[in-house]
Amino acid sequence: MKELVREALQSFLEAEMTEFLGASSGERTDERKGYRADYYRRSWITRVGKVELTVPRDRSGQFSTELFERYQRSEKALFSVLAEMYVQGVSTRRIKTVTEELCGHGFSASTVSTINKTLDAALTRFASRPLEEAFPYLILDARYEKVREDGIIRSRAVQIAVGVDTDGRRHLLAVELANRESRSSWRDFLIGLKKRGLSQVTYVVSDHHEGLKQAIAEVLPEALWQRCYVHYLRNALDHLPKKAEESCLKELRELYDRHTLPEAQEGLSRWIDRWQESTPQFVEWVEETIGETFTFLKLPRAHHRSLKSTNVLERLNEEIKRRTRVVRIFPNAESCLRLIRALCSEVHDNWVSGKKYLDMTGEKPAQSSKRAVA
Repeated sequence: MKELVREALQSFLEAEMTEFLGASSGERTDERKGYRADYYRRSWITRVGKVELTVPRDRSGQFSTELFERYQRSEKALFSVLAEMYVQGVSTRRIKTVTEELCGHGFSASTVSTINKTLDAALTRFASRPLEEAFPYLILDARYEKVREDGIIRSRAVQIAVGVDTDGRRHLLAVELANRESRSSWRDFLIGLKKRGLSQVTYVVSDHHEGLKQAIAEVLPEALWQRCYVHYLRNALDHLPKKAEESCLKELRELYDRHTLPEAQEGLSRWIDRWQESTPQFVEWVEETIGETFTFLKLPRAHHRSLKSTNVLERLNEEIKRRTRVVRIFPNAESCLRLIRALCSEVHDNWVSGKKYLDMTGEKPAQSSKRAVA
């Protein structure tokens, strides 16, 4: 079958050359437009496997077969599919197997990686696009991925920013790689956002990373800062005595269901009175730190549930993890950033074209020139 396909394609090429020149090989006619020269070899992947063809040339070098133009269109379509498979978290090894099943020829892992670089131009535009809208709400978080650099496997921080615009829609604003989370890396990240046009931020929610806190205070001094209460309750486990009653943390968790700051403070006072004697050190830690987690109570009540934590980014991070765990260790930083940005671009499109995240038609977010936490 492969030989029959090769002969048919070879005959097509010869017929194309005859039509182009106006004469077959050796034919003498007044309508002849040129002469044949030599051939060059070309491989073509077909459904029956790879066939080797000899493509004719004319002396003027003007002949171009339509056969390979058609092939290039199908080849581009195949490359597009391979790139999409990569974005969906399919390993390069699995992609190689799929191409062998489809084409009778397997693309190597390095070839697949090269194909996926076709995504770079679009992803660069996505990552550097101007931010022309105002984003009163900003959510920040980071996760870590393993990347091979100079033969050494390192953990690189993937910094992500989500903004909520004045229409109540979520936007994935930025995805960057850093050597680690630090004040300087987060400062550079936020300055990059401001250079692209980030403005009118009134409220930021993140975890308690000290470098991130310092960067927010320096670059966005006008914004209120909320410490993610979910992260806070996880941190509380490190301070809670092992013999403490389960209801101690449960009742602390219930404080975040309050609707106003006075209600939360009143509930906290009762909680302290109840647990002061049995867990004095834990109560002391809570008294010193819990105020950082009550900033959300200054927002419109309808926004409390969505903005008292970084859960919107936690869910995104889970999806990123699902895609990246098949890779396990990225061969370089570029491939890591390419995959995660591609996923984030896809999520961003779904967010801005889908249902609104928040209703922004009522009371506007609180604005303050003072930091929520000193």
